[in-house]
Amino acid sequence: MCCSDLEVLFINCKPFYSPREFCSFILVSVYIPPQVHVSSALQKLADLITDTEQHPDSVLIILGDFNKANLSCELPKYRQHITCPTRDSNILDHCYTTIKNAYHSVPRAALGLSDHCLVHLIPTYRQKLKSAKPVLRTVKRWTNEAEQDLQACFDLTDWSVFESAATDLDELTETVTSYISFCEDMCIPTRTHLTYNNDKPWFTAKLRQLRQAKEDAHRKGDNVLYKQAKYTLEKEIRVAKRNYSEKIRIKFSSSDSASVWKSLKEITNYKTPSPSTAENQHLADDLNEFYCRFEKTPHTRPEHLSTQPFTPPATPLSPTPAIQISEDEVRQVFRKQKSRKAPGPDCVTPACLKSCADQLAPIFTQIFNRSLELCEVPSCFKRSTIIPVPKKPKITGLNDYRPVALTSVVMKSFERLVLAHLKDITGPLLDPLQFAYRANRSVDDAVNMGLHYVLQHLDRPGTYVRILFVDFSSAFNTIIPNLLLPKLTQLSVPTSVCQWINSFLTDRQQLVRLGKYTSSTRTISTGAPQGCVLSPLLFSLYTNDCTSKDPSVKLLKFADDTTLIGLIQDGDESAYRQEVEQLAVWCSLNNLALNTLKTVEMTVDFRRNPSALPPLTIMDSTVTAVESFRFLGTKISQDLKCDTHIDSIVKKAQQRLYFLRQLRKFNLPQELLKQFYSAIIESVLCTSITVWFSSATKSDLRRLQRVVRTAERIIGTTLPSLQELYSSRVSKRAGRITLDPSHPAHSLFELLPSGRRYRALITRTTRHRNSFFPQAIHLMNT
Repeated sequence: MCCSDLEVLFINCKPFYSPREFCSFILVSVYIPPQVHVSSALQKLADLITDTEQHPDSVLIILGDFNKANLSCELPKYRQHITCPTRDSNILDHCYTTIKNAYHSVPRAALGLSDHCLVHLIPTYRQKLKSAKPVLRTVKRWTNEAEQDLQACFDLTDWSVFESAATDLDELTETVTSYISFCEDMCIPTRTHLTYNNDKPWFTAKLRQLRQAKEDAHRKGDNVLYKQAKYTLEKEIRVAKRNYSEKIRIKFSSSDSASVWKSLKEITNYKTPSPSTAENQHLADDLNEFYCRFEKTPHTRPEHLSTQPFTPPATPLSPTPAIQISEDEVRQVFRKQKSRKAPGPDCVTPACLKSCADQLAPIFTQIFNRSLELCEVPSCFKRSTIIPVPKKPKITGLNDYRPVALTSVVMKSFERLVLAHLKDITGPLLDPLQFAYRANRSVDDAVNMGLHYVLQHLDRPGTYVRILFVDFSSAFNTIIPNLLLPKLTQLSVPTSVCQWINSFLTDRQQLVRLGKYTSSTRTISTGAPQGCVLSPLLFSLYTNDCTSKDPSVKLLKFADDTTLIGLIQDGDESAYRQEVEQLAVWCSLNNLALNTLKTVEMTVDFRRNPSALPPLTIMDSTVTAVESFRFLGTKISQDLKCDTHIDSIVKKAQQRLYFLRQLRKFNLPQELLKQFYSAIIESVLCTSITVWFSSATKSDLRRLQRVVRTAERIIGTTLPSLQELYSSRVSKRAGRITLDPSHPAHSLFELLPSGRRYRALITRTTRHRNSFFPQAIHLMNT
């Protein structure tokens, strides 16, 4: 292609040797003149590249003289590899691929009279076969025959023997879980196999034999036998791919999303990178000690936290517990288990609970109800195995390991049942601006509500907004049960449930497992493990009384994500600063540690001549001022635009188009490809779409729509446009808000006397008019 804005040449190359994961290489030579309209040239180039990406296993290497242009703006998934200056101190020549760390650039002397230096691109890519060692895996084979054997084993079990032999609830639970684990090991066979990093999922054992036969014929020099072996191998490969395509189609048809994702990872050879960590006994013990650092002994607890143990009201407990769990509820929650999840310390696997839900529901129903009746959680249900996961590639301290707690799968099912009852009890009494774990609330609701407060306030003259994004240090790990339980009582939680929660949070045993090393066991009674189902709701209830007293300061909460919005008028920040001070005092009284290093503030000020604002100080530490922040998953800048957030959406959607091309390569039906697009790509494009779509620029919308057009060409059908998706989601969300009087935005939807239309919100600026709530009312009125 050659035009006034762009010169580009595509060359399809087949090198003598290439890594197995690449079938061919397409070189794209580019020249963008310095005086042209850069945006127009990049759009044309991006459209050409997108059309060429129909071969998912081909590598595009885009290189040339880009001058002032940058392709990453239009195609964020492409990485630029030239890091050395190519003319004076500027990098005018670029090289783009989708491969991370593909090349290392070294400058060389210019060729002839050229004013650009040469660049030597040294390959640093390691093929997948060499990037990881073969892994020997041992897995359980859950065949139909094995499941039937295990079910028959439990059908013949007389559970009353366990009940009569046990002296208490702990012994009964320990015996039952150990017996279940023993039966599973006896009935379910295992298989050990060696996997390589570049294995193809459709490459069967028969194909390996045929490939070996072809290589043997080549070594013997028998051309007739070699051609025959080659033809047989190619024919069998087509059959194997066809069979695998049918297997994927069946998984799609059965709505087995987990199996579909597993197949996609096998097809694309995708593996999540895991940073290497040092493994030794001393580190395991240090990490366990570090994770228990919030456990305070009585003589080290601050004076204001030295509360007496929780004493229930004088009214006697009813012989019937406040929560009764039925056998059908237990059976249903067992059947919803995800079989691939890891078991907890009691070794009861989710696959066992799912397969034998009918057989195991009766005994566990008795254990659960007995636990609620005694207000006591069995000790084996309170054990945790902590798996430290590195937060970043280079570890600098113990805080760089994220603790992932493996807890009992049975206990998680028990928690889900209690959670449903607890939400029913506390729901009507929760803070309206707490958006987590409540019906008809979402992350988008929290962001839209916060933006509405900001935009509505900024419509007035002489106003600005200061937004404090609060970060807690290990929030869940600092909950003190004796402070939580009185708050639960105020929220009408029955006394017996409060005592059961107290037992759940206290005397928990935990250890750290780091590879083959295991730390000693520690007992803690502070905090709620992050791997537990109840922990997020308990934290929400723990912070329910943390609210703003001043109407000009809004305190939004989503579990442990807390945001303080100060609506400042005429420079008077006294109310905002007082609420910040009250928040710090509340945190100190409730044993929550504010992380002043990660707590940041963003100022939104559209005044013509804004003056410098005095910095905010919390506990003698100056809060860092930022120009943008990721607010509950949506990155918002000071000008209330979401350009960076849209860039990340485009990048992720373009990456997932690769999966769609791979499925098309396996000749899946058009209907299944459309289902995959809706579930995997459209869901990314619609992430927080009600927040950012109406304020997006035409250029951003064009980039997003390019993804949709590319998907249309791959599938061969028409797909909904972004405008249609936005309108449908806004209308649906607004309809649900109007039906929920407890929603904090319900009052914004006010019906006119006619009862057919809603009263339009008063907006004075375009940015406010384009926000969610004015747009929602406009759509509902049309």
